[in-house]
Amino acid sequence: MTPPLWPRRTRPEGPSGAADPGPGDRPVPPVIEVRSLLKTYGQGDAAVHALGGPADPATGRRLGVDLTIEQGDFVAVMGSSGSGKSTLMNILGCLDVPTSGRYLLDGIDVGGLDEHQLSLVRNRKIGFVFQSFNLVPRTTALAQVELPLAYAGVKSAERRRRAEAALTLVGLAGRMNHRPNELSGGQQQRVAVARALVTAPAMLLADEPTGNLDSHSTEEVLTLVDRLNASGRTVVLITHEDEVARHAKRVLRLVDGRIVEDVRQAPVAGPPPAMRERHPVAGGAR
Repeated sequence: MTPPLWPRRTRPEGPSGAADPGPGDRPVPPVIEVRSLLKTYGQGDAAVHALGGPADPATGRRLGVDLTIEQGDFVAVMGSSGSGKSTLMNILGCLDVPTSGRYLLDGIDVGGLDEHQLSLVRNRKIGFVFQSFNLVPRTTALAQVELPLAYAGVKSAERRRRAEAALTLVGLAGRMNHRPNELSGGQQQRVAVARALVTAPAMLLADEPTGNLDSHSTEEVLTLVDRLNASGRTVVLITHEDEVARHAKRVLRLVDGRIVEDVRQAPVAGPPPAMRERHPVAGGAR
């Protein structure tokens, strides 16, 4: 039997999805820990520094991007076209590798993994949600959500049980046997979210998840993401829209491959800010 690629977390998860404390336990590692990350395309005068970080005042050399994201945080990564946010997303999602630097995902140093091991990490540690939904035509919502579990070798009965639970969680219990052309845009994106969640990943990585949605469906999907984060799920969301970013607990802005702004909008522990606005605490505090 092949040993697991990653250590199990030392504290079991409680009903909220957060780890329950226990005596003598080691601290849970950050979900994302990036150090001196550089990504360069091309060489010499044609080199493009997609991710470079700040320059060393003494040498002028780029120091790389540093980033830590704790379990349960909700981070929006913003930036204009060419800012480096898509490059960062691809590296965080183990879809690309940095030129140099170190990346630990849920305590695993992904730099030492081969392509087969990286595919396992993507399947089990990261839940992807894309702007274009990426659903399979003429396939039911239930079958769509079962796919990652099938790739992971989960048996049929267990796949069905977990897929049904994920679809119920996103409010689609009555749409399990519907195909994409029988669902609205917002419902299709909720199927994509259920598919991302069904493997119980360490992180939900969403790339412009509301880019193809109308305003009603956008609010519907963001409300769902708020609820998932409030229950303990770590979310990293790529967006260029301020209205989307206001849902996040923390907002990073990238310019020319470096983080130029890092704003905390709400503490890691507790609900995201948009949920606080919808349900203010008694007495007027928020």
